[in-house]
Amino acid sequence: MAVAPPPPVPAPEPKRNGFHGAVSEFKRRLIEATLAQAGGNRTRAARALGLQRTYLLRLMREFQVRIPPPPGPWRRGNGTNGDHQAPGENGASRLRGEPPPPPSQRV
Repeated sequence: MAVAPPPPVPAPEPKRNGFHGAVSEFKRRLIEATLAQAGGNRTRAARALGLQRTYLLRLMREFQVRIPPPPGPWRRGNGTNGDHQAPGENGASRLRGEPPPPPSQRV
């Protein structure tokens, strides 16, 4: 029986040396820690860091900080949508020019 070869090891990302590398690493770790403390909420993390949210997002891209996007108000954490239906899920679409239901049938 043949032994499977070990999976390929990803190439390590290039490390910056010296002062600038240390500062970049510090910023990356500070952003990660603040985001974790804020529960992934980028707005609260930016406020805690004293930054504008858009600048925090730019720093996250620059330092490759990955935090999953928070679920929107229309989504639940378990992937369900509660009792609500997205437009078009019930077979009708108002985008096609169909009139809305009469007031007596509205929920």
